Amino acid sequence: MTTQRASARRKQALAAAAVVAGLLTTAACGGGSDSTSEAGYDAANNKVVNAAATKGGTLKFAGAQDGDSWDTTRSYYGFAWNFMRYYSRQLVTYKTEPGRAGAGLQPDLATDLGKVTDGGRTYTFTLRAGSTWEDGRPITAKDVKYGIERQWAQDVLSGGPVYLKDILDPDGAYPGPYQDESADKLGLKAIETPDDTTIVFRLPQPNSDFPQMLAMPSASPVRQDKDTKSKYGLHPFSSGPYKFESYEPGKSLELVRNTQWKEASDPVRKAYPDTVAVTFFSNANDLDQRLIAGDYDLDLSQTGLSPQGRQTALKQHKGNLDNPVSGYVRYAAFPQNVKPFDNEHCRKAVIHGADHVSLQTARGGPVAGGDIGTNMLPGSIPGNEGQKYDPYAIAGADKSGNIAKAKEELAACGKPNGFDTTIAVRNNKPVEVATAQSLQASLKKIGINAQIDQYDGAQTSGIVGSPANVEKKGYGIVIDGWAADFPSVQGFGRPLWDGKYVLESANNNYALIKDPAIDELFDAYAKELDEGTKARMATQINHKVMEGGYYLPFTYEKYLNWRSGRLTNVYMTDAYNGYDFVNLGLKPSK
Repeated sequence: MTTQRASARRKQALAAAAVVAGLLTTAACGGGSDSTSEAGYDAANNKVVNAAATKGGTLKFAGAQDGDSWDTTRSYYGFAWNFMRYYSRQLVTYKTEPGRAGAGLQPDLATDLGKVTDGGRTYTFTLRAGSTWEDGRPITAKDVKYGIERQWAQDVLSGGPVYLKDILDPDGAYPGPYQDESADKLGLKAIETPDDTTIVFRLPQPNSDFPQMLAMPSASPVRQDKDTKSKYGLHPFSSGPYKFESYEPGKSLELVRNTQWKEASDPVRKAYPDTVAVTFFSNANDLDQRLIAGDYDLDLSQTGLSPQGRQTALKQHKGNLDNPVSGYVRYAAFPQNVKPFDNEHCRKAVIHGADHVSLQTARGGPVAGGDIGTNMLPGSIPGNEGQKYDPYAIAGADKSGNIAKAKEELAACGKPNGFDTTIAVRNNKPVEVATAQSLQASLKKIGINAQIDQYDGAQTSGIVGSPANVEKKGYGIVIDGWAADFPSVQGFGRPLWDGKYVLESANNNYALIKDPAIDELFDAYAKELDEGTKARMATQINHKVMEGGYYLPFTYEKYLNWRSGRLTNVYMTDAYNGYDFVNLGLKPSK
């Protein structure tokens, strides 16, 4: 999913002054003159464009696909996590600052970043006064605990990250709140709530990434009496400045002000627009045309314009574009339950046979697509080696593929004449379809005949996220991309590569990697406190993943993203690999 996270803790910024100048400084992310910039090409990449504290208006998002879920427990889409800050809060969250600084943690519902004791095994937080639900009732420590406990209900609420579940209850002893036999349904022993404003986490083993996990939407409070279980994503109960007004899945979503929210209780959110609206499109080209025409303000998915829209925008509206490194690695995964990809040599034949320049071009070239990927660890993760680690010579002298080496691997896997397979790709992203077509063409040269199956991207978790369905459909190659949930090899790679994270539905370990050596390295990494040792472990994990031939990396992604000239407080943040939604505003209408 998801998105980059920062591991460094930072102290909370001073509260903004009441005067307009103070508000502007907050909107400009606490910096001086070098923190803001005039609108123009790439202007919002590391600075704030149009800093202002103006309230009012309707902020208009356009999306090529709906969220995987608007339930804070069930989502694994980075743009959904970004959007959820409008109606959900966490104990800690990410700073409203541009670039890398935005991935630093700050208190949200909690008064500080927590008191850590017992050698990193105990975290104690105190809730901030005045924080309320949309009906005015106070948010309590028990609400936070219950919201986290919902991660255990995977039979009902699958889809989201389960880091906290695995860290707090590694043996799986707790049955989840829906099967909890205690009267209050709060029987998880690893979380204590001695009073309404105190919450204590007791970890069986230290994990240096624990505060990052608490910043995820899956750590949001949920009130028991408002929990509609599998239907909660249709109308979540708000703890933030906006609440659900209406939602038609696949068509539209509208948030309006939560009149019970108090700005004094929230150090993060300024709630500038009156309304936040989303319209979903079935065609990405139509979406881009409407963005460029000024009908909408920005793309909800934050993955860049499609080729057609990109061409028009670069020629006519370049000043509305930003070109950041996204933090995503784009790749193909080879599910091992689909023959012949249970054989590593068949997997490696695809890696060697692929035309890497063609794949880069299909994704948009060096500017809009990114650098050619040579391994699976992105540059933001400690332990990465960049293109220097290139075990398959992907970025070598012959970037268009090594047909001779590919045929050697085909012979080694018992398929000297090639084989038939199917490439699975989301149907609502033209760039991904173009990538599949590029791969299809290059594989044909080595005798691999790949048909392309375009599936509904909004149904990812039940289609390619179901190993049984992948096997039934014969999806030997799955095209996807991933960004770190937080900036560590654990935050990036554990859902993809750890055997414990293979799930029956909403699975992200598409390659079905179950390598004890990789699993043991992840377990050791989580307990390690020395940063240098952790980086070396990350390098080892990446090497083992690449040596297994489980993935064909395409690009370390860059993209061209659109921002409307109406927007204020626009900046890119490493926390969510795109524009920070939470404090966007609108210029006054003329």
